[in-house]
Amino acid sequence: MRPVLEVSDLHVHFPTPRGPVKAVDGVSFALHPGERLGLIGESGSGKSTIALAVMRLIKPPGEIVRGRILLEGVDLLGLSEEEMRRRRLAKIALVTQGAMNSLNPVIRIRDQIIDGMQAHGIRLSRRGFDGRLTELLQAVDLRPDVADLFPHQLSGGMKQRVCIAAAISLRPAVIIADEPTSALDVVVQRRVMQTLRRVQDELRAAVILIGHDMGLMAQFAERVAVMRAGQLVEVNGVREIFARPQHPYTRLLMESLPSLERRGSSLLATARAAVARTTSGGNDS
Repeated sequence: MRPVLEVSDLHVHFPTPRGPVKAVDGVSFALHPGERLGLIGESGSGKSTIALAVMRLIKPPGEIVRGRILLEGVDLLGLSEEEMRRRRLAKIALVTQGAMNSLNPVIRIRDQIIDGMQAHGIRLSRRGFDGRLTELLQAVDLRPDVADLFPHQLSGGMKQRVCIAAAISLRPAVIIADEPTSALDVVVQRRVMQTLRRVQDELRAAVILIGHDMGLMAQFAERVAVMRAGQLVEVNGVREIFARPQHPYTRLLMESLPSLERRGSSLLATARAAVARTTSGGNDS
């Protein structure tokens, strides 16, 4: 099966007086249709920079120095700004870290989602847009009347699900979720991840989940890619990476997380158990 997204030898630099900071340093990976890839690493490892580079949203002085980003066989780095704009949301969508980074606080949810569709040439009657909004909001477990509210009238979990609804409005082939559950409590985190998993299954879209929570990766991802200092140090199936991590940094990343029961190995055992439940069909999400 041909990958829907191929990133090859990607380099993103930020100039400083002492020389360039290599935020992304020669990263390569492929994403297949319907696949769930977890991109994990500590803060500053380059995870979010990869997401912004794939979306062609790196702002000066940052620069994509070289590499290729093929989306359905088309090199995004060779497109004009207008051609890339047409592919965002329609072919590849981004759910950012923190819903308020995406939602305009003074515009109703209805108008924000409709604006995105109209910007990509969708022309419907008022009734047609109302029907489409109802479908999108129900797909993420929100009532249709949420469309008439402002972002400040919604809880954190509701805002994040609105962002997912907006991201799937044009049925993209790839969804990038950049720490979509940050600043949410564990109950809301689970609900947001269940929503993302369900809409991904319905669309058969490929998903890149970016984060640092090993438990979320164990429950959601099929493959895990580990980032360190701008480079991918290990890429493997989720079962293999938790059962037999190959790179010393991967082992340290898992074993350094705190546990109230035992040091080091207790969280690793919990994560392995979550992987076993997921891969055996016992995950209820």
